[in-house]
Amino acid sequence: MRLIGLDPGLRHTGWGVIDAEGNRLSHIADGVVHSRDREALALRLVDLFRQLNDIIERYAPAAAAVEETFVNKNPASTLKLGVARGVVLLAPAERGLPVFEYSANLIKKSVVGVGHADKQQVEMMVRRLLPGAVLESPDAADALAVAICHAHHASTLRAWSAQASVAAGGPR
Repeated sequence: MRLIGLDPGLRHTGWGVIDAEGNRLSHIADGVVHSRDREALALRLVDLFRQLNDIIERYAPAAAAVEETFVNKNPASTLKLGVARGVVLLAPAERGLPVFEYSANLIKKSVVGVGHADKQQVEMMVRRLLPGAVLESPDAADALAVAICHAHHASTLRAWSAQASVAAGGPR
């Protein structure tokens, strides 16, 4: 299954595409989309939306995973991040993709094993889990971590569903 992970930001939104086949993960691509600082907020959001649509069209993922927003100390920054996150959620949903959301701590715990891992630890583990990944930036590494987190959780959910089906007398 092809997955796209997204790390929302108004200035820089990281994205990463992986293929997940069982427990095997493969790096496909990663990068960052940018909006122009000097533009009006509405135009910046249009930029993000169009760039994300191009990436989704190019790589054709089956699902999207997005990092949840945490609250900053600065309310204005939190609000801007929130509207950017809305666009990041909208772009795959508008194309009919299921969208899953994960907290930063769950992503770090899923990838590193520790919920309060720092960015360097996350990047190092992404490189280990996806050999050959070049990683355009820390934002792209974070986006790949979101995709990895979803791959692990989706795999577990499929295994549980299969076991429940067998236990209920369904097909094996």
